[in-house]
Amino acid sequence: MLQRNESLSQVAAAVGPVVLIVMDGYGLAKTDAGSAIAAANKPTLDKLFAEHPNIRLRAHGTAVGMPSDEDMGNSEVGHNALGAGQVYAQGAALVANSIAAGEIWQGQAWQEIVAAAKAGKDGKGGRLHCIGLLSDGNVHSHIDHLKALVRQAKAEGLRSVRVHALIDGRDVPETSALEYVLPFEALLAELSDENFDARIASGGGRQSITMDRYDANWPMVERGWKTHVLGQGPQFPNAGAAIEGLRQQHPGVIDQDLPEFVIAEHGQPIGTIEDGDAVVLFNFRGDRAIEITRAFEEGAAFDKFERIRTPKVAFAGMLQYDGDLKLPARFLVAPPAIRNTSGEWFSKLGITQFACSETQKFGHVTYFWNGNRSSKFEGETYLEVPSDVVPFEQRPWMKSAEIADAMIAALQSGQHKILRCNFANGDMVGHTGNFRAATMSIEALDLALGRLLKAVDAAGGVALITADHGNADEMFELDKKTGQPALNKDGSPKAKTAHTLNPVPLILYHRIPGLRLGLKQTAAAGLSNLAATTAALLGYDKHPDWDESLLSVDDKG
Repeated sequence: MLQRNESLSQVAAAVGPVVLIVMDGYGLAKTDAGSAIAAANKPTLDKLFAEHPNIRLRAHGTAVGMPSDEDMGNSEVGHNALGAGQVYAQGAALVANSIAAGEIWQGQAWQEIVAAAKAGKDGKGGRLHCIGLLSDGNVHSHIDHLKALVRQAKAEGLRSVRVHALIDGRDVPETSALEYVLPFEALLAELSDENFDARIASGGGRQSITMDRYDANWPMVERGWKTHVLGQGPQFPNAGAAIEGLRQQHPGVIDQDLPEFVIAEHGQPIGTIEDGDAVVLFNFRGDRAIEITRAFEEGAAFDKFERIRTPKVAFAGMLQYDGDLKLPARFLVAPPAIRNTSGEWFSKLGITQFACSETQKFGHVTYFWNGNRSSKFEGETYLEVPSDVVPFEQRPWMKSAEIADAMIAALQSGQHKILRCNFANGDMVGHTGNFRAATMSIEALDLALGRLLKAVDAAGGVALITADHGNADEMFELDKKTGQPALNKDGSPKAKTAHTLNPVPLILYHRIPGLRLGLKQTAAAGLSNLAATTAALLGYDKHPDWDESLLSVDDKG
């Protein structure tokens, strides 16, 4: 149990509510070139950096549990670290380690998948279907994991594998699809022989089909179901031809928005999902995997769309995407068991907590923050602001004003000691690659932040303002030699839609008279230090499992 720290008693006595603000996708770039944050008019943030204690936090790589420091952070692992106060090996590392050790193939889940695919319907043999994001972005999936699945399927004696490839262009360059698809199709052709047939059967852009999250856009999942399961959609002879053809039909479309496609021979889809088949969803990240999992696993009670046909299959996820809901029931690699999160421990202390965001990031300040737990801890209150179902570049302010409204009302109620929120703008708009829209998203954030901080002042509170990873800080691909934006053939800057490897800020804000607080910059300072810093503001020592507090107190103040 957290213990009161007598040396922090004066701080705790002076501090009202503690407000944790996550500016999603707000990184600290090394250069202003291509930074929508630098280009934005943001008087509130400029004043915060000029007048209040602020430091840099690591938000990628090993600092958030990824395999190496070459791996970008993401919202899932970032909020895990923020809420848990500690760093766990995350999905990418867990899967890679399990494959490297061969443990995944010895597990009961994989053995059941193999047995089901061999048996098929009525013992006549079936197929293994692999659905997931085809890239090496290492945020939701990694193509190397898929390659390992296909190779092992052949080694196990399976006769047929079909891949349903979701096209990225979000965690990797926006028009890089063929760099993954063409070599992968060549690999499948090389592995195939008279006893083994492996091919891509369907696909589409990740923001067009299948990979919705937080119940925001079920028609996306319905399109994915019809594409992967039923084989409905525009037909092409192979995936490379599909991408080239769809780009010609939809000039200017980036990979994540490509429409669905189906691979067919003689007018017939080559890979519909049938009774007796086995299906592996090889994405390891949970948020964009839960809905398609539900479509496969829920029975007659499923009511999100008309599935038309629900094949009886053996289904497995790469990981279990929701431990509370047990989705999916079968999974190839066990997820990290995240214990002693800040939400849990503050709850045990009787500290009331409030969490708010719009739909696009609501699960991040609740589910991910609490260690991949769907249910609330005692004393927690959640408020979800429904997101607009429109392209984010068309409404870059998103729901920043409404989130600020909700946070202000929660502060004014006086019912909560810790409040947390996420402003999604910098990340969701940053992913579109639209520079002007991204600058507007930061300006909307700045307006909302200014309003919210006035309410923090009125409540006698303290705000810790940070981010989960970068995005809007690098809207263009940068030339490694010059540091300037890389150019397309037409001379325009090449848009970047992925997260960045940049650190993020931590700003400490308050206007409590006589209280002098600061932040300690350390080489290892990262997102996981936020929990202990919050505890220190409340006058408690950190939990033994948590990383250190970054709070400094000037006793002479």
